[in-house]
Amino acid sequence: MSNGPAGQAARSTTVRPHYETSGATRPAPLRTFLHTADGVRIDAVYEPGEVVYETSAPPFDHPAFVVAHGFTGDADKPHVRRIARVLARYGAVVTFSFRGHGASGGRSTVGDREVFDLAAAVAWAREQGHARVVTVGFSMGGSVVLRHAALNARQTDAVVSVSAPARWYYRGTAPMRRLHWLVTRPEGRLLGRYGLRTRIHHRGWNPVPLSPVEAVPRIAPTPLLVVHGDRDGYFPVDHPRMLAEAAGDHGELWLEPGMGHAEHAATDALLARIGDWAVGAAG
Repeated sequence: MSNGPAGQAARSTTVRPHYETSGATRPAPLRTFLHTADGVRIDAVYEPGEVVYETSAPPFDHPAFVVAHGFTGDADKPHVRRIARVLARYGAVVTFSFRGHGASGGRSTVGDREVFDLAAAVAWAREQGHARVVTVGFSMGGSVVLRHAALNARQTDAVVSVSAPARWYYRGTAPMRRLHWLVTRPEGRLLGRYGLRTRIHHRGWNPVPLSPVEAVPRIAPTPLLVVHGDRDGYFPVDHPRMLAEAAGDHGELWLEPGMGHAEHAATDALLARIGDWAVGAAG
């Protein structure tokens, strides 16, 4: 599924990334509002990353990582900033706030129309000159990167889904029962708005979007990595196994011992492994 040693060797003869020294300068981050295909303003940040190249290498040859956060996250949350800092060692990073989150407009549809938000962020990464784009999603964002890749063929060069559900309407764990209360009840949505800075749409899905496990087979031949913790309190391990089985030979599963759920549980070491995988897979 990813490039073998021969492909990696060929890449290293032309592009030699290394970490920037503290005295080096690089372009400042860019922040803007993107406009989605359905008319929602999305707060987004582009950071050039810490990778620099020999002058003989073409500019922007390193990939751009587009990070899709989990439900109630946003581009300014500390756990999202940490993800961006680690991935910046491997390429540029685009972070953004899904609709209804942070400074973005609209209201959250909890993984449905959020594919438009991700599509806008991926297009913006391309506009910065990056030939390779990797989407990395966590929890709700993990389901969004799967559906986006299935519905938008060839817009991404590799996909990483962390702690994502395999199927909709799952209520098998206490955290997911609480989440369903938050989304479906007026008092829950009020708590989401004022307690969690997340504005949730009051209407249910109509029609029900393609489920993650249905989306996965449509991603091929784009490389796919599914990452999940064996102590995830939201989605037990049958979810990643279903996704991996649906992916077949074009997917890879990392079942992480002792890991919990999503961004908060993803260690810097795991994120570094994801960065290494992505650079090779998107080559």
